Amino acid sequence: MSGLSVGIDIGGTFTDVICVGGADTHIMKVPSTRADPSQAVQAALDRLAAEHGVPAASIERFCHGTTVATNAVIERKGARVGLIATEGFRDIIEIGRQMRRQMYDLRLKPETPGWLAPGARRVEVRERISAKGDIVQPLDEDSMRAAVERLLAEGVDAIAVSLLFAFLNPVHERRIRDHIAAVAPHVAVSLSSEVDPAFREYERTVVTALDAYVKPRVDRYLGQMADHLAASDVPASLQIMQSRGGLAAAEVARERPVRLFLSGPAAGVLGGSAVGALAGFENLITIDVGGTSSDIALVERGRTLLRADMNVDGYPVRVPTVDVTSLGAGGGSIAWADSGGGLRVGPHSAGAEPGPACYAAGGAEPTVTDASLTLGYLDPDYFAGGSLKLDRGLAETAIRERIAAPLAFGLVEAALGIHRVVNAQMADGIRLVSVKRGFDAREFVLVPLGGGGGIHATALAEELEIDRVLVPRFPGVLSAAGLLAAPIEHERSCAYHAPVADASVAAIREACDALDRGAAALMEREHVQGLTVHRRYAADMAYVGQSHLIEVGLDFEADDPLDALYRDFEAAHERINGHATGAPAKIVNLRAIHRADLPGLDFGGRAGAEPGRSLKAHREVHFAGLPAAVRTEIHDRGRIAAGETIAGPAIIEQDDTTTLLPPGWTARVVSGAALLLERARAS
Repeated sequence: MSGLSVGIDIGGTFTDVICVGGADTHIMKVPSTRADPSQAVQAALDRLAAEHGVPAASIERFCHGTTVATNAVIERKGARVGLIATEGFRDIIEIGRQMRRQMYDLRLKPETPGWLAPGARRVEVRERISAKGDIVQPLDEDSMRAAVERLLAEGVDAIAVSLLFAFLNPVHERRIRDHIAAVAPHVAVSLSSEVDPAFREYERTVVTALDAYVKPRVDRYLGQMADHLAASDVPASLQIMQSRGGLAAAEVARERPVRLFLSGPAAGVLGGSAVGALAGFENLITIDVGGTSSDIALVERGRTLLRADMNVDGYPVRVPTVDVTSLGAGGGSIAWADSGGGLRVGPHSAGAEPGPACYAAGGAEPTVTDASLTLGYLDPDYFAGGSLKLDRGLAETAIRERIAAPLAFGLVEAALGIHRVVNAQMADGIRLVSVKRGFDAREFVLVPLGGGGGIHATALAEELEIDRVLVPRFPGVLSAAGLLAAPIEHERSCAYHAPVADASVAAIREACDALDRGAAALMEREHVQGLTVHRRYAADMAYVGQSHLIEVGLDFEADDPLDALYRDFEAAHERINGHATGAPAKIVNLRAIHRADLPGLDFGGRAGAEPGRSLKAHREVHFAGLPAAVRTEIHDRGRIAAGETIAGPAIIEQDDTTTLLPPGWTARVVSGAALLLERARAS
């Protein structure tokens, strides 16, 4: 056994693993270890060797998606950060902007992350760069030394440096970094001119401070991961998924950890896109239903949509990322009755510890998984491939005591209600990534991922009037599989303020050449010799006087690059906002993206079963809209033959997920061994 590729994605409840080599594909789910995520990775390697005979020495690629950066922020377990700002601007991280997300709250809460660097750890230096990048006041060395000394006396682990207009001229920020390296080499440093070289001081300061906040923890974690691989005799280098949807070598990722916030969800979208391409579908909506959340994204014409920023725990993080919308709705989401007698689900989750009541691990709150078990959707002896036995009695007790009794519901009515509420939340999330962005969800194929995606997919499709659902061969571990489908990718950006009417193609080309050199230097560290590196360019644009930016592709090969850029911007603005004005537009930022595609892997497998062999049992199942339980066929996903059609009502089981097929739906195997569910149209 040689040439193996391993993808491992760490989620809130389970760590998903896929191992691909030749015609063999092995998958597994192991419980996540929140205290030390690398322990779950080590457990996965041990199980691969013990259960599938996969020697560590045969692993040639090792790709990893991690939530370490995100968890550090959510749990407030990052570094002790100090902030250095231009004189007069030390409090910008606490002042923020005048807009508030919660306009009508009677109890106001801070909406800026002042906790990243409290007042005692925010210092100033005397210097000034102009809005054109000129040095108005040279950096005062005495104030710099005093500022660094004060932060070191405060015991900081990391220092964020965000000076006014440093994105146009970083000379002062770099001098401060050199001084810190000389007097305190153990302290991590993040420069705004490198983390986020763009205008808007508040957003640039926030993302720089967050980079510093997570850098020591991410650095330790990835260092430990690399050590674990070496100790396990894994020869492969460690590759990490970035939020944008490309892989980076661990040593590069450690330098820019703020780009890892949506590492896992980005991989799931790439996996869904790869499965859709194999089945012949380009327009997809992916929904990854895990234990604690659901991640929703849209793929248009085979291209994953990106956005220029994201929110992490409610704070703006201006980093290019796959456009994923996350909801606090998953299998572990807790159902509860509110004070007004309404049924609510989430956003709190039972997680992996103690987990849903049916885990019999001490959890007493009813969850979506408990409702699924009560309704007959899950086999208590075959959850996660039989690695975890579920207790239906505990699930029913939790729902009866916490939901049915307080709301005067029957047990089944309460369980169906839990599903109805959580499905409505997920459907609203899908509308956010489709209708709100100018797309008609009915023109897309729904791709459910995660351990819970198959259970909710057809209900969501019916709610959104979607006729086709594509269930990947291994949906429960598709985020891990997406890691193996991802390219190596690096991106560099810079501020470039110019109205389109006054812009010069030659000047823009010169700026992009400089970005090319930076991206090429990163790609050289990836050892991509022998791979073709594709380059493309983009511009962040807006109408003159407008503050919301849209990324538009920049084609230097066009007859008139600037005219093409403006026309594409107008088209994008009309699709997203419903109108285009024809008004003058401006370029705000430029971006160069270098991408090296890796050899494709067949992680879907092929359907080689004989027809008529998939039926393995019957079970009483409760479906929404039916007055009583229905005797339902239970099929083994691995035994469904190519071309064979399964008609609902049915349940299709496999190690990593369960697919619910209500009456009126059919399922058949298509290319890539994916399962295409289709809804019968009313005549």
